Amino acid sequence: QVQLVESGGGLVQAGGSLRLSCAASGRTFSNYALGWFRQAPGKEREFVVAINRSGSRTYYSDSVKGRFTIARDNAKNTMYLQMNSLKPEDTATYICAAYRSYGALWPPNAHHFENWGQGTQVTVSS
Repeated sequence: QVQLVESGGGLVQAGGSLRLSCAASGRTFSNYALGWFRQAPGKEREFVVAINRSGSRTYYSDSVKGRFTIARDNAKNTMYLQMNSLKPEDTATYICAAYRSYGALWPPNAHHFENWGQGTQVTVSS
C-alpha cells in the first residue's frame, strides 16, 4: 500500500559518512512504522534500525548503535539514515521497509515489515 524508493548510496572510505534517504508514497505515511535492513551477497538479510510512527521511539541493532541515526519527516514522506564511522563490514545493499502500525508493539520484530524498497548499494573501502 506504500511504495518506497531509496537513494544516497555510494562508495566511501572506512571512517567516512553517508546519508541514505527513503521516499514514500501515500497520504497515510504517518500510519507506518519504518526501518532499514541490509544484505550483503551470500549473507542473510539483517535488521539495522526501526522508527515508530511519530519518530519518538527508535530501535537499533547492536552492530550500528552509536554510529547510525534514523529519522523521519512525515511532512515530506521521507525517512533518513545517517551513517557515520563506516566500516568495511557495513558494505551491503540497504533496503528501507515499512509496516502498518497501530502503536501496540515496540520494538518491532523483523517479520512485521511487509513493504520493501529496491535497495541502494553502500560500499565501504578499507
